[in-house]
Amino acid sequence: MSIQRLRTEKRYSEIVIHNGTVYLAGQLADDYAGDIREQTRQTLANVDRFLAEAGSDKSKILSVTIYLKDMAADYAGLNEVWDAWVAEGAAPGRACVEAAMYDPRVLVEMMVIAAQA
Repeated sequence: MSIQRLRTEKRYSEIVIHNGTVYLAGQLADDYAGDIREQTRQTLANVDRFLAEAGSDKSKILSVTIYLKDMAADYAGLNEVWDAWVAEGAAPGRACVEAAMYDPRVLVEMMVIAAQA
């Protein structure tokens, strides 16, 4: 079985494809200046872009782990954007946890596992 790695850097690959499953590295917003809603929108746009590059889309997401800097402050805003984005009838398995981020401006990070098309 082959493993395909896309957008590989020294420490990680943005996309790993194995046996019809797509694994995305932790996805972040492109601009850390936005509030939780804006950072969530940007993060989900990156998820969409990388899934498309891997031959998949949000309707094929199996599982998402969401890391929030501040669960109490940001959970409602995250869910507002998430609920509008998630494919109808295709809600994935999901976990959401509070975590210290590598940069204090980062409010949300998402790790995604999806099936290929």
